[in-house]
Order: sequence, then structure tokens, then C-alpha cells
Amino acid sequence: MQKFIRPVCMTAAVAGISSLLAFTGEVPQPKRTDDTPKLATSIKVPQGFTTTIVAEDLLGARHMVVSKSGDLYVKLSKLKDGKGIYRLRDANKDGVPEQVTSFGDYKGTGIYIKDGYLYATSNSAIYRYKLNEKEEIINPDQPETIVTGMVDTGRDNSKSIALDDKGNIYVNIGSSNDACREEGTGKGMMPCTLLDTVGGIWRFKADVKNQTQKDGVRFATGLKNTVGLDWNRKTNSLFVLHHGRGQFHDFYPQYYTPKHSAILPSEAMYELHEGDDAGWPYIYYDHIQKKKMLAPEYGGDGKKTGGKNAINPVVGFPAHLGPNGLLFYTGDMFPAKYKDGAFVAFHGQNSELKQGYFVAFVPFKNGKPSGPWEVFADNFAGIDLAKPSGPVQHRPCGLAQGPDGSLYVSDDMNGTIYRIAYNK
Repeated sequence: MQKFIRPVCMTAAVAGISSLLAFTGEVPQPKRTDDTPKLATSIKVPQGFTTTIVAEDLLGARHMVVSKSGDLYVKLSKLKDGKGIYRLRDANKDGVPEQVTSFGDYKGTGIYIKDGYLYATSNSAIYRYKLNEKEEIINPDQPETIVTGMVDTGRDNSKSIALDDKGNIYVNIGSSNDACREEGTGKGMMPCTLLDTVGGIWRFKADVKNQTQKDGVRFATGLKNTVGLDWNRKTNSLFVLHHGRGQFHDFYPQYYTPKHSAILPSEAMYELHEGDDAGWPYIYYDHIQKKKMLAPEYGGDGKKTGGKNAINPVVGFPAHLGPNGLLFYTGDMFPAKYKDGAFVAFHGQNSELKQGYFVAFVPFKNGKPSGPWEVFADNFAGIDLAKPSGPVQHRPCGLAQGPDGSLYVSDDMNGTIYRIAYNK
């Protein structure tokens, strides 16, 4: 299978027309050399599931969304041929996209379709594109600017987004500072003034142009960085995946060993409502003790609990797994156990557990986790993490659900897009 099969552009003028027509579905489909999707046999999935490769070479492929007609929109954190959004069209539904188009001259992570618009983010702004009735971009070169000027320090700066059903858009504004320490010390700032502008979820109006961060509402705080988030329409609430802070043992060897720093603090899933505080940087969650612990910068010693007024996570995961993608499954293709449950894409690894780079599943019932989480799709790394024989090959990042109920997984390391389907 070719990595990409592109429409042929004969002249600059024709290229411009072709680019426009591609978004209205009128570009003739080029001949393909292979109409069979390539199996990703190295990916380990439960019995009955099959993983195929939809595309390769989309370096920096982050979050994705699928239109109701099946077009896959992929947001890139690195520009490819000067563009940051790629649309893959598989018109004949054989699993191989025969049309690939691109637009948007900015890199970023967030992308979402809601109420006739495609929303996409850079690392400091939110844009939207008007869609037609088939959810195709009408004018890819003239997006509306919804928000600009959000904090971007160059690290932990993903502006991941989700939208509710009342015209609101929620965006992660993460902190590049792990622990809010006073410079050169092991003491935490009190209060942590970083929380005024980062370390939480901000809410904006989805249909108001030219907002700035000051126009938004700090919806929830105490969240260092939440790359993965999704609006759960069963609970009518926002769920996010929190990246835990870094090592403990550098300033506090009397309380924490390097092993402590390898297994803690937890990565965690939270259900958020307006005004919630998850407690960062003052506390962290310990999934082993199942307790909120006082951070060492604020007097903690690995035994003292804290965060009386902070919310509890709904799920705690091992440290350093880097949960970057969250999707509540609403399709009918997969077995009934997956309905309304949450898929989580883990972008990192836990060095102590020798585990990582996988997609997990969290079962839900009545809007709450109903059992332990499990590994759903594994071995994206392509190596034995306990005895690595070479570099990691793929790092799961984004998740999207197709109209048929299949699950798409993006890899932002080598740019592979996977499709996982169930054979009934």
C-alpha cells in the first residue's frame, strides 16, 4: 500500500481548483496500486478484532475526528508540506484513503466537530471552519478565529478541546512547571500563582469570534496538564486525563527514592464540573494507597494526606504513562461491554512496570467506572519494553470513532494511523 495517494496537480491554477473541489467531494478518484488495507499484525488486540493501517508518514499526528460521511481529519503537531490538518477520504469504504488533502498553516493538537463546524487549535489559539451538510470544509483557507493569546510556554502546551451541547468549548491550558516551586528551592509557592493562567480547563463560547484567554472562564483548576479530554453525553459532563507531576526524590531523598518517583504520582481520570479543583500542585494522587497525598513542596512526606476540598479521580493509572487521548465509545460495532466505556491512549511508559504505549479500556455503567481498566490494544512500541532491542516505533496519541463504530488510533512519533474493527 502506498503511504499516500494524492490527487494529481497539473498546474498551479488547477491545483488551487482541485484543492477547493477536494473539500466538496468532486475530485475524481485517482487509480490506486493497492485497494487492500495493510494489516498491523504486530498490534495485539482481543479476539475478534482486527487492526489495519490507514495512513503512514503523518508525523506529529495528534488528535483526530471523523465526519458523519467518514472523512478522517487529523491534527498535526508538526507541519507537513506547510499544513497542520490532513483530511483522509475513503470514498468507497475499502479501508484505503484514495484522497488526501491538507489545510491550516499552524501546528497543534485539538480538533473537534460540532454543530456544523470543525474546530481546530494551535498551541495558543482556537479556529473553526464552516462545514456543509456532509461535514466537508466549505472554505479551508478562511477559518474564523475564536480564541487567541492562550498561554504557550513551548512545553506541555497542547490546547486539547471538547464541546458540550450548549455552545461551550473547553480547552486545556497546561503548566510547563511541574511543582510550582520557588526558584532554586524545594519549597512550593503559596499560593501557586501559576493557577491564575495555567493548570486547568478554561471555557469559552464556541460561536464568539476573537476572544482572548481573559474572556474565558476558568472552569476547573488544579490540573497540571490534560491532553486527553472528552464530553460524556451520557453524564452531560467533561472528563479529562491528568498528567502527573515529575520526580520527587531530587529535593526530598529523605522521603522518596528513585523508585517512588518511578511509580508515583498517578496519572488520573477526573469528571469535572464548574468550580472543581483537582489539587495540583498542592497534592498528588496515589493509586496504590488510593489516597490524595500532600505534595513534598507543601510539607508532604509520602505519608501525609491532603486535599480535603479537592475532588477525587474516578480512575488512577500508574505514573508516567502519559494519557493523551480519551474517547467515550458510542458505536454499535464493538461487543456490548464496550458501549459507553472509555478508551484511553497512553503515549508513554512506566519504566518500573516495563509497560506503556498502549490503548486501555475503562468499563462504565450509569456514568461511573464499573470495573478495573484493561489493556485493549498493545505493542505499539514494537519492542519488548523489559528487554528493549531498539527504539520505540509508535506512540499512541489520539482516538476517534468512525460512523461504523470502528476505532482510529494515531501515532505521533512515526505518523501512522490505525483502524481497529470488530468482525461480528
